[in-house]
Amino acid sequence: MIIIDDPQGHREIAAADGRATLDDLFRRTALRRPDAIALTDPPNREAFTDGPPRRLTFAEADRMISAIAAMLRQMSLRGDAIVGLQIANTVESVLTLLAVLRAGLIVMPLPLLWGRAEIVSALSQVGAQALIVSGRIGKTNHVDLAMQLAAETFSVRFVCAFGRNSHDGVVSLDDVLASTKPGSPPLAQSVNAGPPGPGTRLAVVTWDFTSDGLVPVARSHAEVIAGGLAIPLESRLPQDAAILSTLPTSSFAGLATAIVPWLLTGGRLALHHPFDLATFATQCSASDTVIVPGVLAAALVEAGHLRDEHGVRRVIGIWRAPERLFRATPWQHSALALTDVQVFGEIGLLAARRNSSGLPAAIKFGPVPAPSEEPGALIVAQLRRTESGTLALAGPMVPRTAFPAGAERARLPTLKLLADGFTDTGYACRPDSVIVTGPPPGLICVGGYRFVPGDLEAVVNGIDRAATLAALPDALAGHRLAGAAGDRSQVANELMRLGVNPLIAGAFHADGPAADDRGHRT
Repeated sequence: MIIIDDPQGHREIAAADGRATLDDLFRRTALRRPDAIALTDPPNREAFTDGPPRRLTFAEADRMISAIAAMLRQMSLRGDAIVGLQIANTVESVLTLLAVLRAGLIVMPLPLLWGRAEIVSALSQVGAQALIVSGRIGKTNHVDLAMQLAAETFSVRFVCAFGRNSHDGVVSLDDVLASTKPGSPPLAQSVNAGPPGPGTRLAVVTWDFTSDGLVPVARSHAEVIAGGLAIPLESRLPQDAAILSTLPTSSFAGLATAIVPWLLTGGRLALHHPFDLATFATQCSASDTVIVPGVLAAALVEAGHLRDEHGVRRVIGIWRAPERLFRATPWQHSALALTDVQVFGEIGLLAARRNSSGLPAAIKFGPVPAPSEEPGALIVAQLRRTESGTLALAGPMVPRTAFPAGAERARLPTLKLLADGFTDTGYACRPDSVIVTGPPPGLICVGGYRFVPGDLEAVVNGIDRAATLAALPDALAGHRLAGAAGDRSQVANELMRLGVNPLIAGAFHADGPAADDRGHRT
């Protein structure tokens, strides 16, 4: 067990011993603060998905979670069934995630920009039995997409959706949420709420991308909670913190840096569907802690979109390309405490506050305590350098087995599990300290999404042999894709028809960046 203290002396006990589930953490706060605000939508929600913005108390959220969980149980899914989610960064994404877990099932959030090919591969590889989507995200009708996916994936038996887009055979979750009323049974007596389960039970499957292909990474409740423990400890989150997150829940980083700290501190979680600067500034005024991409943190402060006058006291910067952290400029904003979170794909993460000079904190090989430099602190990870010069992680957040069972025998891509219990991240690091110097070989990162350059070229050349696709360095996104073709619009449309990631098709849009035959932007 650990204890989180806030400046007023309040003490909050968070389970870290494998007995609590993520839903247990939610229910603990819902019993303590039923009328407090739990979740808030982006104010501009209607610009990117259906429905007006929601603002839910813990009691309201609990009733909705129980209603969705009850609907899932009525589907007679087996206890170890995997439910895929592809939902916009709205309150429904959190409600549904917790509902799947409350129903005793396994949740598998999917990246929002994944196209048909990637989703079909993921659903088929783990045998997912249900898929829940937003009706619309941007211009994409995800109900139509979900029905296509179900037709191509033998294991998927049920498709559920939020939003106005109706379709025969799709279960409307808007109807389920509309059926919840203030007079529903309270949480402590709710017939819909399943009994607390052990934290060692498998809870979440997320997806890593390696040069070998897509790799499913499965974690128990305890492993997810362990991954998020370092965030409130290292960043000194107070009890009942007001957190604003720009990260979707579709990755381990999104779960560990936003969902788990929210559950542990029992505060309010505001969601931002990235990225709208005016909306972001408005949301900052009601938040004391803001989670943003690390490369954007300083720019947001300097542009006036993120200021301590708004009430923000802590910034948590997420580095999906950790090799870029130690090239970052010193943090000059003493009124805002910055905690850097280095993300190593879906394997694990490291959190460390900036030091007094504003530079990234040095992390040593061996045990990693949180809070750092404090005697008796909780050990959240173990680090070592492999013989090939890459960083390896172990500890309570790092999965110890490949998933699904027998993946190695089936010659499917899996985590690089080492004989001593460590997992190789593939990131090159210096021999004297944990300073990452390079990403895993054979990959490029575009705005948090990984690609194999050869695979991209093969897809594009299959449409137009004369077309080219270049990965250009980008100060914010790591890389940016730029395409060149005789008819860029035709190539873009064909890529969208094939169901590829929109970032690839976007490289050929008429208003997107172009590349000449040398890969230079034009």
